[in-house]
Amino acid sequence: MVEEQRRRVEGEITRVVEEIDKSFLRKMQADMHRCAATCYDNESYSVHRVANCVENCGSALNNAQQYITEEIERVQNRLQRCVMDCNDRVRDKMGPSPSQNDVDKFSNDFEKCATSCVDTYCDMLPSLEKTMKNVLSSGKYDK
Repeated sequence: MVEEQRRRVEGEITRVVEEIDKSFLRKMQADMHRCAATCYDNESYSVHRVANCVENCGSALNNAQQYITEEIERVQNRLQRCVMDCNDRVRDKMGPSPSQNDVDKFSNDFEKCATSCVDTYCDMLPSLEKTMKNVLSSGKYDK
């Protein structure tokens, strides 16, 4: 059950990241490479100026990728805290020397609680995806 929930979360995250990649990042990567090519084409630039030019070409993409990573990590941390809270609640109920019946019951309680955390997390992802797309469209992810 826990493995199934982990795969579910990974699949949802992958879906969101792939959608954002197709919608935004690929175009930004193509623009970055075209921009960098013009830096190399300018024969009047010094080596240092070419390097700065290429670095500037990638700054928007780097900022967008950093924004996406931070947003996904923020939500993953919320999921992790929720599951840790489930674990703490079960341990508090279990006591110092539980019987096997108690362990089985509390394991089931933990799985239900953790599944609820995953449900909440997965329900949040479409909203997160929409927010990230809006932010990326607006360009307000730049540092």
